[in-house]
Amino acid sequence: VTSAVPGDSDDPAIWIHLQNGALSRVLGTDKADTNGGIYNFDLEGGVDSTRSVAPLRRPNNVDVEQDILIDGTRLDIATATERNRQAFRIFALPDMTPIDDGGIRAFDGDTARAPMGIAIYKRARDHAVFVIVGGKSGPTDGTYLWQYRLGSNGRGGVSAVPVRRFGNYSGRKEIESILVDDASGYVYYSDEGTGVRKYHADPDSGNAELALFGTTDVFDDHEGLAVYATGAQSGYIIMSDQGANRIHLFTRDGSPGSPHVHRRVAIVPVAAVATDGLDATSRPLGPRFPHGMLVMMSNRGGFHLYDWRDVEAAIASVTR
Repeated sequence: VTSAVPGDSDDPAIWIHLQNGALSRVLGTDKADTNGGIYNFDLEGGVDSTRSVAPLRRPNNVDVEQDILIDGTRLDIATATERNRQAFRIFALPDMTPIDDGGIRAFDGDTARAPMGIAIYKRARDHAVFVIVGGKSGPTDGTYLWQYRLGSNGRGGVSAVPVRRFGNYSGRKEIESILVDDASGYVYYSDEGTGVRKYHADPDSGNAELALFGTTDVFDDHEGLAVYATGAQSGYIIMSDQGANRIHLFTRDGSPGSPHVHRRVAIVPVAAVATDGLDATSRPLGPRFPHGMLVMMSNRGGFHLYDWRDVEAAIASVTR
């Protein structure tokens, strides 16, 4: 378990050190209204204050993308919503250096939307990079999410241009957790109290909803989403069931002959409490996490780092 953040923990993202997995980091948000931050943790759970960013005004969700090209320079980046500034932020990793001129305005400044969820998509065919943002509230007419294409600002940093509005919304609660699976080209998001919705991540592929799953047997709130890959397309989509302190695991590649029918494989209890955000990777992260890890926010505290071998054992115990 990581050190506790000063305020209210919310969402993690994993940055992978490609040369030495043990040097990878977990970024975690503290969504305090005026003195929030993005905290940088090592895999022992200690915080690196020199690579953390504070104060920020209610940073909700955070995501990471690696190996993107800006002004001829290859970068790893993190993005996070800064809700009380009506903006999203872009930082260069691993040092969390801001490269966004202080923030990029979300939803054309519409303060009723209040940016919360965020995810990055790197398109396989041309490596174009996009950011997808969801709000605290929004329309139910299929335009809840906004998608921005990142580009150069001409000064070594990034700019963002809106290219798409899409996504159904039940109107019941809110949409916070957004997941992009770069390898498969799909975006998933939790429509809280309803289910997980699936679309093409590529704005050129249309706005039709491909799936709505996980609509039953969820105790209270569909929340954090992540992918754990076991192959090019196989593995799990992981979702936190916030009110029950457990995770649901669904087939990443759908069902035979039905790629958009995501069958629930297991429901696994966890020690993390009232989890909003989570992340996962199957990349080896040193001797402590040789099969990768699952990281989960725990209510008003820190983040739980789970050895994936323990998750595998838990899946096996409930699916016998």
